[in-house]
Amino acid sequence: MNTKSPTTNAAGAQPAETRPDGTPVGRVVAASLTAGGVAALLLVLVVVPGAPEHVITGSLLLAFGFGWAMLAVLTSRLTSRPQRWSTVPAAVMGTMCLALLVFAPRDAALTVLNWVWPPVMLALVAWSAVKMLAALKGRGRWFIAPVLAVLAAASIGAVTSNIADTNARQSYPATGKLVSVGDHQLHLDCRGQGSPTVVLFNGLGEFSGSWARVTDQLAGTTRVCAYDRAGQGWSEDATSVQDGVTAAEELQLLLAQAGEQGPYVLAGHSIGGTYAMSFAAKYPEQVSGMVLLDSSSPQQMTAIPSYPGQYAAMLRGLAMGPTLARIGLGPLFSSGSHLPAPAADGVQALTSTARAARNARDVIAMIPEVFQQAQALTTLNGAPLAVLTASESSLGIAGWDAAQDKLAALSFNCMHRDVESTHAGLIEEVHGAEESSHAITDVVTAVRTGTPLSAR
Repeated sequence: MNTKSPTTNAAGAQPAETRPDGTPVGRVVAASLTAGGVAALLLVLVVVPGAPEHVITGSLLLAFGFGWAMLAVLTSRLTSRPQRWSTVPAAVMGTMCLALLVFAPRDAALTVLNWVWPPVMLALVAWSAVKMLAALKGRGRWFIAPVLAVLAAASIGAVTSNIADTNARQSYPATGKLVSVGDHQLHLDCRGQGSPTVVLFNGLGEFSGSWARVTDQLAGTTRVCAYDRAGQGWSEDATSVQDGVTAAEELQLLLAQAGEQGPYVLAGHSIGGTYAMSFAAKYPEQVSGMVLLDSSSPQQMTAIPSYPGQYAAMLRGLAMGPTLARIGLGPLFSSGSHLPAPAADGVQALTSTARAARNARDVIAMIPEVFQQAQALTTLNGAPLAVLTASESSLGIAGWDAAQDKLAALSFNCMHRDVESTHAGLIEEVHGAEESSHAITDVVTAVRTGTPLSAR
């Protein structure tokens, strides 16, 4: 009859994987790594939701370092196989976290660092793998190995992302010119001849190249200028995240420095509409007409019941974008493009970068203030106004139609049309872009002739 305890082997010794209390080391490993993952989610989604890239990345490193530290402490206290080697990845990640939080590097510095940390992390992964194989047996290895594999994949992905970003900048150079507006330059791409000049305002995740279908159709009838706000597309970064009024001031300076003549017809898509409204409120003498293409409403936080929840989700999600794009996951945050080639390829490449993800996060973080500033525009004083509403938004968003009607009330000289289109399709898809171009042309014609707009 076998009277040995299940916690002893044939020689009466305790298994190497347990202490006298019988705690399996594999369970401790799993609990430690899980704790690090849960801590990461809590930090980025609850504690610092929507924070800048260096804070999000630093928080993730802090949480993962906490998991490695737990592994060292708990295996030392609860098992006979202490994994003291895990204090090294804990220390490395903690140090990286501290450096990010203290120095708060911006995009240019983070881009340089994205070449530096991958070889360091790969070396750390290799060292950790050797130490793990020597110090750990059984199921514990199967919990740690995937984590090390993910860290290695992230390092390789970072190098891939760096190469892709470099290729994007070289393969798709600026289509217009860079103009100084102080301590940075903005990109402006003007085509065609004639007055009034049309100025295009980008929506979230868009840049001047996103207007390719519209600019191609308008350039034959009038002058049209697409531009990138600071941090977008080919424009340089500003020293801080900009609100709508600051963006308006820079656009006014940009147009003046480039020799463009107002007053202008402003055309904004999505949140670009609210940036156009802020410009019109600050420089009414520079605005001869306006076109709002499925535009956001300055009262969107209250006028659209679902928007506050949607905004909170977007803020959390987009804040993760730059960090994930740095490790090669940028294409996940690009919705692709329905533009014709080669414009579609350029849009896809330039909106898949960490810089584009960072700009999207910065813009969404500033949106409440941008919306509030746009409320300063209460009337266009009879200037021609065209409002296009996409069927996708009209059918899918409660309160959208009423908000669009309120936008149309900015001028008694208004044309409001519903268009069978997706939200993005108003500038990217053939039918939507044609309808947008027609609306802009109608406003241009009304300005030129001094005649009222008419429904079509």
